[in-house]
Amino acid sequence: MFHFDINKNKGKKIHFIGIGGVSMSSLAEYMLSKGYIVSGSDAKASLITKKLESDGAKIYYEHKAENVDGADLVVYTDAISMDNQELKAAIRQKIDLVDRAEFLGNLMKDFDFSIAVSGTHGKTSTTSMITEVIYDLEEDPTIMLGGMLDKIHGNIKLGANKLFLTEACEYKANIKKYFPKLAIILNIDEDHLDYFDNIDHIIRTFEEYSDNLGPDDYLLINADDPNSKSLLNRSKAQVLSFGVDKMADYSAKNISFQENGLPSLDIYFKHKKIAHLDLSVMGKHNIYNALAAFAASHIYGLDPEMVAKKISAYRGVHRRLEFKGSYQGIDILDDYAHHPTEIKSALAAIRNRYANDIYCIFQPHTYTRTKLLLNYFAQSFNDADKIIIPDIYAAREKDYGDIHSKMLVKAINANGKDAIYLGSFEEVEEFLLANAKPGDCILTMGAGDVYKIGENLLQR
Repeated sequence: MFHFDINKNKGKKIHFIGIGGVSMSSLAEYMLSKGYIVSGSDAKASLITKKLESDGAKIYYEHKAENVDGADLVVYTDAISMDNQELKAAIRQKIDLVDRAEFLGNLMKDFDFSIAVSGTHGKTSTTSMITEVIYDLEEDPTIMLGGMLDKIHGNIKLGANKLFLTEACEYKANIKKYFPKLAIILNIDEDHLDYFDNIDHIIRTFEEYSDNLGPDDYLLINADDPNSKSLLNRSKAQVLSFGVDKMADYSAKNISFQENGLPSLDIYFKHKKIAHLDLSVMGKHNIYNALAAFAASHIYGLDPEMVAKKISAYRGVHRRLEFKGSYQGIDILDDYAHHPTEIKSALAAIRNRYANDIYCIFQPHTYTRTKLLLNYFAQSFNDADKIIIPDIYAAREKDYGDIHSKMLVKAINANGKDAIYLGSFEEVEEFLLANAKPGDCILTMGAGDVYKIGENLLQR
């Protein structure tokens, strides 16, 4: 098993292959703060890489074997293929080599108390809510996010070695490499089928992750999620649950929605009311996120009244039902949703706020996900009035020609909704300028670069 003692190796050089990723850049920032020499490579410059350069990292914008020269350790991301020149050079030079997840898992052990937020949906929002709660604590927490949060001016807050908060993604079974004191599993759904065989494979991965926890650790799971049931009696950890529809240790009751779509609820712990929340973010899915964030903070020992106040003040993270602006009386929102469950939740949330037409521009993310979940995607847009599908965002995949956005459009229309294919962002923008009316809502949605459509419209 990989072991790297952070305190004993200061001054050594670490090279990150794919340093521009959200998680990789956080790790690089952290190691810079600990006195390490940091270098890295990525395909192109970004705000993230420019920030790293300003903090002292050496960034290469081309993958070359010589980039790893002099490195004592090389960390690589999941997106890097085994024929990468830097990876092959590290192997030839017998440089210590570790993947991002295993390096993060090793890092967790450096803290007195670590919280890892996992699950198919809601990780970034829940982690951001917990951030809102713990940001000002005397423990000076270290936080790593999978998104950009204004509260911490980005995706990382550098702090002390007492309390650590991070997201924990299940892709490629990476969660099995993590060892937190408090593991939060928000939900388990069918996704990342370019790696997992099926939902049973995904559930099994979460079960094996829970096996990492000992009797002094905590496991917090969603009682309303049917795929999480097997974790209840399996783990050696102290298991607690949260939920709305079923009996749970932390439950939401007396839920109501204001005209603007914002939820209010009471939180009960062991059948006793301990807090009230007036959320500043839309949607039932954020009730679950808030419950998990509250429960985690309560398990850590924080005052319920303070926690409720902080979570109620949370106003969202970038790319999660983010209000981008308005033009000619038309609101433009953006959301990271790229899975059928997430699409349903986001559209249901804004349907409570907008009585007029909702234009949903969904950019499918990866060919594998689009192909294997096509029928689920087709049934996800019931709360949209007009659905526009541009070309698929390839991400890490190649186009083999067996799936196309037009096939998704056909499936959505067969489900009784109004969908069209417009391949380019320019076509989408022209359509919206010609058709959207004051009082309507434009929602760009997807994990790619679809947000640029809304930004372009606002610039016009």
